[in-house]
Amino acid sequence: MGETNRASGVSRRKFIKDTALAGAGAAMLGGLAPARALGANDRIRIGVLGTGERARYLMSIFRREPSVELAAICDVYVPHLKRAAELAAPKARATNDYRLVLEDKDIDAVIIGAPDHWHKTMLVESVRAGKDVYCEKPIIHDIGEGQPILDAVAETRRVVQTGTQQRSWPHYILASEIVSSGLLGKITFIHAYWYQNYYNSNGWEAMMTINPAELDWGRFLGDAMKQDFTAEKYIWWRFYWSFGGGILTDLFTHWADVIQWYMKQTSPETATTTGELYLMNWECPDTIAAVYEFPGDFNVTFTGALNDSIGDGGIEFRGTKATLKIDRAHFAVYPEGQTWVSGRMEPKPEIFARSERDGTIDHVKNFLDCMKTRKTPNAPVSAGFQAARTSWIGNIALQRGLKTVWDAEKHRVVS
Repeated sequence: MGETNRASGVSRRKFIKDTALAGAGAAMLGGLAPARALGANDRIRIGVLGTGERARYLMSIFRREPSVELAAICDVYVPHLKRAAELAAPKARATNDYRLVLEDKDIDAVIIGAPDHWHKTMLVESVRAGKDVYCEKPIIHDIGEGQPILDAVAETRRVVQTGTQQRSWPHYILASEIVSSGLLGKITFIHAYWYQNYYNSNGWEAMMTINPAELDWGRFLGDAMKQDFTAEKYIWWRFYWSFGGGILTDLFTHWADVIQWYMKQTSPETATTTGELYLMNWECPDTIAAVYEFPGDFNVTFTGALNDSIGDGGIEFRGTKATLKIDRAHFAVYPEGQTWVSGRMEPKPEIFARSERDGTIDHVKNFLDCMKTRKTPNAPVSAGFQAARTSWIGNIALQRGLKTVWDAEKHRVVS
């Protein structure tokens, strides 16, 4: 990173000039030991555990890299395997048992795209099988799963990249420098939000096409509570407690990671959450609001709903000197004490940056680079756990119906 001038009088223009955006995606040095030495021109053979929509998108990015061979695919649903086969190498092995992929000594790494309740098991078994791992968020389905994951990664010294891709997204990295510089002043309030239109999603049409004969429901359940198959549970698994954690774990985990990264805090002190099912026939709320109190004297609010998509998702960092608004398309810094633009209730931004592409592309590249260099990736497993833990603390508060106090040292709810 370029050195940032932290003086209170630094100009926004000088800040951008002095900040090395080109180096923003550099990984931190680590002490990881390689399993087999990968040279600059060596093929990296990858297996994919769970080949749903997100995993297939990741496959489309991985396969662009000349060094990558998508050598194995695994899913419990036949149509997913067939679609993944179109992206994988011509002779890629296809199976419904992920353990066969892990037993293959020629596989260097795996992408874990299975539902949340499989993440801990697959991640731990993968690193113990000598594989590096790119695991979609959230990496846990229960806070208690975190420590076994951290222990396994530390013991095996594998490279694990968590799918919180903002940490490799150039404009998010630049914005982190802005926050660290002190240009916003004292930040006491952060608002995050995410709105998606599941109500009119094409998932309902997909639900009607599910053929139970093509799905191994028993393998899908794994260690989850035994229950009868329904197409709705399979398509919308993120919103059933047996398999996911609803809006907080699916969406807020991304923003929790950004907030904790920018503010240099790893855990909230309290959480208060309310939510309800107003539209859907699921278990997790389709409309939710959460409030977190953090060390360092700032509050975080999150609102999420699944009835519309206007505004999508983003974060506002409100400081005494300026406000930063950031989402996946851009960020803008609005200074205090300036005249508002006519017809708007804010001044002209003094710093503005657009995103040129999906940060997942840079995130994948960082992972592959770290496989060769054995450096720590941009989104290490510890950060992935901390972000997901914050989401689950919010869910615990929702389920208790009480303001919930979290003790970070004792790793448990204390009241």
